[in-house]
Amino acid sequence: MNILATLRNRFAVALGTLGIEPNELPGLTALVLASQDAKFGDYQANCAMPLGKRLGKPPREIANQLIAALDVADMCEPPEIAGPGFINLRLKDEWLKSQLSATLADAERLGVPQAAEPRTVVVDYSSPNVAKPMHVGHIRSTVIGDALYRILKFMGHRVLSDNHLGDWGTQFGMIIYGLKHFGDRAALDRNAVEELTRLYKLVNSLVEYHETRGEKIPALEKRIAESEQNLARTRAATPPADSKDAKHAAKKLRQQEGTLADLRQELADLQAKVAAVAADPKFSKLAAEHTDIGRQVLLETSRLHSGDPTNVGLWREFLPACLAEIEVMYKRLGVVFDHTLGESFYQDRLRGVVKDLSENGLAQESDGAICVFLEGYDVPMIVQKQDGAFLYATTDLATIQYRMTHWQPDAILYVVDHRQSLHFEQLFTAARLWGYRDVELQHIAFGTVLGDDGRPFKTRSGSSVGLGGLLDEAVERAYAIVRANDDGRPESLFSEEERRQIAERIGIGAIKYADLAHNRTSDYVFSYDKMLAMTGNTAAYLQYSYARVKSIFNKAIAECGLRTADLVGTQAAIRNPQSEIVFSNPQERALGLALLQFAEALDRVVADYRPNHLTAYLFELATCYSNFFENCPVLKAESDELRLSRLRLCDLTARIIERGLNLLGIQVVERM
Repeated sequence: MNILATLRNRFAVALGTLGIEPNELPGLTALVLASQDAKFGDYQANCAMPLGKRLGKPPREIANQLIAALDVADMCEPPEIAGPGFINLRLKDEWLKSQLSATLADAERLGVPQAAEPRTVVVDYSSPNVAKPMHVGHIRSTVIGDALYRILKFMGHRVLSDNHLGDWGTQFGMIIYGLKHFGDRAALDRNAVEELTRLYKLVNSLVEYHETRGEKIPALEKRIAESEQNLARTRAATPPADSKDAKHAAKKLRQQEGTLADLRQELADLQAKVAAVAADPKFSKLAAEHTDIGRQVLLETSRLHSGDPTNVGLWREFLPACLAEIEVMYKRLGVVFDHTLGESFYQDRLRGVVKDLSENGLAQESDGAICVFLEGYDVPMIVQKQDGAFLYATTDLATIQYRMTHWQPDAILYVVDHRQSLHFEQLFTAARLWGYRDVELQHIAFGTVLGDDGRPFKTRSGSSVGLGGLLDEAVERAYAIVRANDDGRPESLFSEEERRQIAERIGIGAIKYADLAHNRTSDYVFSYDKMLAMTGNTAAYLQYSYARVKSIFNKAIAECGLRTADLVGTQAAIRNPQSEIVFSNPQERALGLALLQFAEALDRVVADYRPNHLTAYLFELATCYSNFFENCPVLKAESDELRLSRLRLCDLTARIIERGLNLLGIQVVERM
């Protein structure tokens, strides 16, 4: 049962008696929330406050009218009005106990109701370029998308995950060019991905070198000259007599000086990179031999897209090795997809997309390119370039067309970083103009993973941190912690194999949880020490909390003389729907209430697609359990009835933590 949803529904009925229009009800019932302080009850309704001015009555009078019309006697004590018109609600203890017993018996759903109106949802996430090893930049899309997929599915929706791989873009033109000019066949046979990565990096570096020399530095020098002229004019201007205007002029001068300083630093950095290449005899020789490499890479890409037998053959030869390498990462992360339809899947549909857009008057020619001009945007969305090549926008429109035709989704979620916001705004606008108006199109944007310096997390050399190395480091650090803890015991609990297995779960879980625990739109600083901490809002703390709960049942065997068979019988008694729950202590009731709010946390995730609502709930639940554990002896409870009641709360806590972590893609450990 979802307590909050039930209370909001009942308040909606009560608000209706005051003449509130149906379209206004959601905004008012949203003001019914879980209380932040137990002295104000379990839940609090603030909807009388905004109605005071609208209805021309004191909020307390409106609150009294709401209470008179409110039907909650079956679940709540008589509501109380506090302050100017807040309505405080306290759930009846007996009602709480009955709900806990029902939840204990609900092995599959733990009291979480399925969606009343299930939807078909496509979740598009991860989507790496397969020609390059996965790196830290892929972690956010992958773990956020996987968590949303799992949670939406658990809530009863029909969910389809689709990994829209980058398997057809310019990076393949770079690799094909590299194979033809710098390839090492023996190295390719030994380790295809390693050789392809080397070739991609080499060709990309050469392309960037020539672009920097021929385009970026001249363009930057031009901007610097313009900035210097603007600054000179500002300095030469007569100072304003008015103090306010003078202050504004001084601020403008500082801004121009700062902009010029930044441009000069950017130019110095680019010149330093060019100088470094010139100082490398081998690389500078290659650069001199391949001055037209940028254009040649585009030609190789164009040949691939045009079906050139040689380029298509090379692509088909090295693509399987790339896909296999990526699959290793997904297996380690515990991520699977229902569909993996990359860019190449849609290539034979792109010409038809452009034709259909043009015939419907949505696309038109501009300077030789085919563009979709959208109201409110200065720059059009290009769907076909002058040379006939198609772009990401074309592929994405073809993808929407395919998904709508074959899967008929109610929503398509794109879990992609915030830097692509403009692309998705234009894509969604164009798709709706094209006729796809009855589907929710959402860009699930997320921030950047930062290093200690506050910049995007990179290696010391400035390259992206490889995902495999990232996971290895986390697991090794987790292993060091597990080994130290186990070696510190009088007698070790774990074999070497068990230590490694636990470390893998803790290390991978730490990286996933650290990402998911942040509001997805925020940047966060990557820190192994913080994410592996045994205290605070971390996966390790929740895994420890789960293991601590499970240890109680192990101790029941050792300390209470229970046999395994007895424990199985005890578990059956614990989960019997007729089981009694006892509230002899405030911490028992607080834990019981927290356990019943699992469904509310999942509803919050689904409402705005933010998994951090679930991590916050799990951390609060673990904290609540810790308070319970410290104040309420379980195995040494004063009576058998109380011991069994507390074992029920322990059992339900473990099951909800386990299910919650599973929905985040994180495994628990039975012992730590």
